[in-house]
Amino acid sequence: MNVLVVEDDTIILEGLQISLEQEGYQVISASTMKDALDIVNSEQELQICLLDVMLPDGDGYQICKAVRAKSQIPILFLTACDDEVHTVLALEQGADDYIAKPFRIRELLARMKAILRRSGMMNGATNGGANEVASGNDSGVVTIGDTEVNLNTAKCFREGEEIVLTAMEYKLLLIFIRHRGKNLSRQQILGEIWDEAGDFVNDNTLSVYIKRLRKKLGDSEESQLIQTVRGIGYRMD
Repeated sequence: MNVLVVEDDTIILEGLQISLEQEGYQVISASTMKDALDIVNSEQELQICLLDVMLPDGDGYQICKAVRAKSQIPILFLTACDDEVHTVLALEQGADDYIAKPFRIRELLARMKAILRRSGMMNGATNGGANEVASGNDSGVVTIGDTEVNLNTAKCFREGEEIVLTAMEYKLLLIFIRHRGKNLSRQQILGEIWDEAGDFVNDNTLSVYIKRLRKKLGDSEESQLIQTVRGIGYRMD
């Protein structure tokens, strides 16, 4: 499994390369934004990206945009900036997770495995609860407003155009579909994400994921597909 590691600190980069190779990963490394973009735009197949935020000639956010323009592979940010602003910015650029430096390699490996499990749900390795949602639905297609969700293929379409969801966004969508018509507290949603996927998601990042999902579904003031229930949480009718 190929992992792109972008880190300008040579000591951290070498340590990561050794640790990841011991776990069976094939490491493709870069220490500048230019080198990283060259790799992203090449024909090399990548399964996951670890991106440093601050680089000598740019930042990891620009690399994240380039990756997202081509694929939905998992992206995990390595950041020395452990604050909400940088966390939200990373997630809004399409990242799946982040970890603040200094970090323990075991925690990093655990987070990588968690988001790789989620990406497996997207490519058909597992439907992460879709079978339960689809029971009693012969076609396996659920309609939400003008969006159709094919639970058999884990793909979404709105007005004939495919909506590309990240693994976490699709996971959240399944949770709302499974509890359609019911109020869900934020703790309930976080509990389901943790229990079923072993993910590292907190209350702040949940808000970002829901915001991204709403935007991709075409949610608006006139047609609120995911409604905010004041004092409780969320609801999808």
